[in-house]
Amino acid sequence: MKNQIIMGHNLNKNLTVADLLIGKKAVFTKTISESDVYLFGGITGDLGPHHINHQYAKTTRFGRRVVQGMLTASLTCAPLTELVAPGGLTMKQEFKFLAPVFIGDTITATAEILETIPEKKRAVVKLSCTNQRGELVLEGSALELMAIDKAKKKT
Repeated sequence: MKNQIIMGHNLNKNLTVADLLIGKKAVFTKTISESDVYLFGGITGDLGPHHINHQYAKTTRFGRRVVQGMLTASLTCAPLTELVAPGGLTMKQEFKFLAPVFIGDTITATAEILETIPEKKRAVVKLSCTNQRGELVLEGSALELMAIDKAKKKT
């Protein structure tokens, strides 16, 4: 399945908390390849044998190589960015890893605006990832600091 994300951001206007709609969702889908695992490991240094060594991985509880958890978590960046950029800055992210992801799995990452906190210019975004069988493999959240509405600031 092809990566699906629309990057039609208006770079002339930063999004503010007032622009966000509670319940709005964005989705990104990617099939994890062996190359993804090696490249992510090279960038981050997460080269654990359960990720890259086929022989070692056979001896683990899963019997095969497992994708780095943070590689899976990083897939939530695309839909999160689609919802809050430009203008949103991530202040905090939390993840709970619920099931292993394997090379060849197709992961769908979803971000959904859960709450806005106008007085603090913040938004809470629910993050999740499911595999090709619809199993929830990751859940989490992000706290976003949104841009200041310059028109309101001048008044």
